Amino acid sequence: MNKRNLDAKRIVIKIGTSSLLYQDTSKLNLRSIERLAFVLSDLKNQGKEVVLVSSGAIGVGMGRLGLSKRPDTIPAQQAVASVGQGELLGIYEREFQHYGKSVAQMLLTRDVLVYPQSKKNVFNAFQELLKMNVIPIVNENDTVSVDELDHKTKFGDNDQLSAIVANLIDADLLIMLSDIDGFYSGNPLSNPSAELYHTITNIDGSIIQAAGGVGTKFGTGGMVTKLKAAKRILKNHQKMILANGKNPRIIYNILAGDPVGTLFEPFLNQKKLSRKKD
Repeated sequence: MNKRNLDAKRIVIKIGTSSLLYQDTSKLNLRSIERLAFVLSDLKNQGKEVVLVSSGAIGVGMGRLGLSKRPDTIPAQQAVASVGQGELLGIYEREFQHYGKSVAQMLLTRDVLVYPQSKKNVFNAFQELLKMNVIPIVNENDTVSVDELDHKTKFGDNDQLSAIVANLIDADLLIMLSDIDGFYSGNPLSNPSAELYHTITNIDGSIIQAAGGVGTKFGTGGMVTKLKAAKRILKNHQKMILANGKNPRIIYNILAGDPVGTLFEPFLNQKKLSRKKD
């Protein structure tokens, strides 16, 4: 299969909770975080601009507090997220420091990107951090983002947030790392004949129908939320790749143009939809 031509300098990388935690023990996957820090630091050394959108605050908080089940009430979720966010950022800071890189925490709510002035302020903050050679680490501010608030503060999931950030800073590419190899025609866990799509240029009814289910007990995402993010990316004439984040070094393969994962890109002079061939 031909190499992809991505030519990406400004990159948003979203990593899901499932890539940060061991599902059996609910503890941090330190090897995965170490590899992620290594790869992103190396990308910075290559002259690329990198923004990391990281899930995991509630999952890390659950592990820290010894909880086996995600809390049901919003106040409890806020409390657990507060515990987890601090620990998660501390680990990121230590790992990136090994490679001489500085990180900055950015906790966002939807309302700051709705109002023009606050949106401009967020954009300016991103621009300055990237100029300073800092890696922004973005998460939703779970301690204040709740559905019940009168103004719309909640993004709903970090898949959507990563696409919004990519739109805001006009990124060349959004890399979404999850616990699945890409987008399939069905659930590969229950349907062995499900096919992995190599490229998707339009999200129509058949694509939406193929998506289903929710994320892990630690996260809020699922394939539907990833499609919503991809739809936003396509609408803004940008590119997104959904790939397996078990080993973050897959980012090297993606940027080298290797045909891994599923590429969502606007329709050009190509077939509307192509499937990966074995």
